[in-house]
Amino acid sequence: MTATLDLRGVSREYGSGRTCVAALSEVSVAVQPGELVAVMGPSGSGKSTLLAIAGGLDRASGGQVLVDSSELGALDGKALAELRRRVIGYVFQELNLLATLTAEENVALPLELDGAPARHAAAQARALLGELGLAELAGRFPEELSGGEQQRVAIARAVVGERRLLLADEPTGALDSLTGEAVLRLLRGQCDHGCAAVLVTHDARHAAWADRVVFLRDGRLVDQTAPSDDLHDPRNPGVVT
Repeated sequence: MTATLDLRGVSREYGSGRTCVAALSEVSVAVQPGELVAVMGPSGSGKSTLLAIAGGLDRASGGQVLVDSSELGALDGKALAELRRRVIGYVFQELNLLATLTAEENVALPLELDGAPARHAAAQARALLGELGLAELAGRFPEELSGGEQQRVAIARAVVGERRLLLADEPTGALDSLTGEAVLRLLRGQCDHGCAAVLVTHDARHAAWADRVVFLRDGRLVDQTAPSDDLHDPRNPGVVT
């Protein structure tokens, strides 16, 4: 089976000479269709950098990044933007909702940009918002929503359509435990239907939803394991407590 995401010896350096900082050092991770992989590690370990490179939002300094068999480093700007729009769903920590669009319009926008009829896009958007408990808020603008509600809208926008790779950076950070569980169930459900997903989290309870957990430290991959009760052990080097 061909991996949906394949990072091969990926490194990312910022600066040069004495000021050079290695955010990632020769990290290799493959994520198969239907697989949810959690990424854990202390602050500054390279988790968000890995996610940005996997999503084509940053360029690797070395190694190869393949998404859906396309090498990101070989794509021009237009091809990269098209791949991000059609294949990748990204949940940012900053959310990046468009202030002039309603919740429903924010979620429907990726489908419309890809040529879907407005009515079809709106129907899919409403269905997803309903799954996340936001059906009554579909017509509201981001400034009229709480932080947690905005985060759920951003998640719905990331998963709408036929995305084959989902990248989520602490997607439950502003949510209560019950709503956070609904979000993780949605991500898990997308994977069960064949999508690949990478979840950056510091919470072992959230990592327990994954098929595999990758631990980073100082930009290096230090371990990979199936989720288990060991994740709750504070002695585990990949867990922040």
